[in-house]
Amino acid sequence: MNKFFKTSNIALRFFNGSVQLPAPTHRVRQLCQLAGSIESTDESRKLLEGVVTSAANYVPLTPISFLERAADVFGDRTSVVFGSSVKYTWEVSHSRCLKLASALIQLGISRGDVVATLAPNVPAMQELHFAVPMAGAVLCTLNTRLDSSMVADLLKHSETKMIFVDQQFLQIAQQALSLLSKDKTIKPPILILIPKSNNSSPPASNIHEYENLLSSGSSNFTIRWPKSEFDPISINYTSGTTSSPKGVVYNHRGAYLNSISAFLCHGMAPMPTYLWTLPMFHCNGWCMNWGMAAIGGTNVCLRHVSAKDIFESISINKVTHMSAAPIVLSMMANASPNDRKPLPHKVEIMTGGSPPPPQILSKMEQLGFGVSHGYGLTETYSGATTCLWKPEWDSLPLEERAVLKSRQGVQVLCIEKVDVRDPETMENVPADGKSIGEIVCRGNTVMSGYLKDVKATEEAFKGGWFHTGDVAVKHPDGYIEIKDRLKDIIISGGENISTLEVEGVLHSHPAVVEAAVVARPDDHWGQTPCAFVKLKEGYEEITSDEIIKYCRDHLPHYMVPRAVVFQDLPRTSTGKVQKFILREKAKALASLFNTDRKV
Repeated sequence: MNKFFKTSNIALRFFNGSVQLPAPTHRVRQLCQLAGSIESTDESRKLLEGVVTSAANYVPLTPISFLERAADVFGDRTSVVFGSSVKYTWEVSHSRCLKLASALIQLGISRGDVVATLAPNVPAMQELHFAVPMAGAVLCTLNTRLDSSMVADLLKHSETKMIFVDQQFLQIAQQALSLLSKDKTIKPPILILIPKSNNSSPPASNIHEYENLLSSGSSNFTIRWPKSEFDPISINYTSGTTSSPKGVVYNHRGAYLNSISAFLCHGMAPMPTYLWTLPMFHCNGWCMNWGMAAIGGTNVCLRHVSAKDIFESISINKVTHMSAAPIVLSMMANASPNDRKPLPHKVEIMTGGSPPPPQILSKMEQLGFGVSHGYGLTETYSGATTCLWKPEWDSLPLEERAVLKSRQGVQVLCIEKVDVRDPETMENVPADGKSIGEIVCRGNTVMSGYLKDVKATEEAFKGGWFHTGDVAVKHPDGYIEIKDRLKDIIISGGENISTLEVEGVLHSHPAVVEAAVVARPDDHWGQTPCAFVKLKEGYEEITSDEIIKYCRDHLPHYMVPRAVVFQDLPRTSTGKVQKFILREKAKALASLFNTDRKV
């Protein structure tokens, strides 16, 4: 079992069931204590006389139950489609997940162990979202854009016991395991290969293969249900605002509720067809990996994201819904006529990360798509607000509709409260569309905490709210609109980039004496890092290409600055870099266009 989940104070509080339910024989006094907000008065005791909590009226909330129901209610409906080679029903998916969970236990996975993935949107990712928690384990979906060094660090930090790796990323995983093997204090995780096709064979005899492992399990496996709905279900790493990633821990209760919230915000009726362009590793696919089972939907998996593949998949599979970062919308809107196909019907898209440009919204509407905008963080299981569309806005000019749609909107159903407040006094800011405050959240779809980081968790939950670090205004209609970021986070292609981490690499260059990084607008990625650098004397011949190449050697590809400006850094009288001046300069630069872009 993961030592953290067994011994940590945070783990004991959130994951080992600190909220203990009384046995059916306990009297009203204990029930009143459990409720907490109900005072143990004569009136309350009389009101609750005969009330009990038992297996008949209480089961811990968990999205595992969605798969159980899907097998019963939607058993003959298509659950997963992947090209022309894979087409499962929910009954088959249920059986496969049971067998996979059984096989995990046979390989030594215990309750509370961490099982990681490094894979694109393939059927195995959908199955692992159920099989891992069904085995009582905790799923850790790693970003496929990470390099081997970062993968090794996260595997060590999470104490991962097993990692499922798609063949596409096998080399990165093997390099990461090689780095881990140098540390004699830890045991590298077992590697399970997810082949690119059913005809692929493992590159080495000592590597476990996904389908062989699955077939070794039993479909009669008894699910290891969570002991408490606050047990951990997954870890999602985010770089946040520091140079070291934080492990955001989700629990079964939050995952259950946010899955429901996700498909409701999407406007999904039962049995939709959902195209996976949003990475399944990102906030567990905004919890839609679990949510699709709840409504008997069809998961259309897509290994590579390109405009041609998206339009083709929509046409073939009659896709009704998808989620995508603005970068993907831009790709689709600017696709060549040869790559486009007529839509079988209106396709609804949920986008997030950054507001899509108005011209992109216009093009998407002309192509027959409906686009909704949401806002959230890894720490809020993805969606915290949605720009809930009002019918009276339909008659407004396109430009005005785009301005309204770019707002972050109102809180989603299953979070308790999202507000804009003064981060120091925690007073509400006026709903005037001008007064600045920080977006704060509270509720059941806020993370349990940061893995092994009590200090960061306490800071994030200061004052009884989760502090997002995003600066916003609230309009008179209650809709929130982000204006800036407290910690200078850059959002590129839907991914968060820590400027501090990039600056750290720049400062390690032998020619650099000072460096600052801010966001630069980009038509394709939304934002890209723009570096402002002061060189040491004697290094004036250093070029921006050399700086960028250096960063490529030390950072994941998406974190590398796309532009470097050489200059003295503007500072306050106390020596702090005035980043708002650099942001204005970055905005004045023409939006970068790179012909060698990959999603």
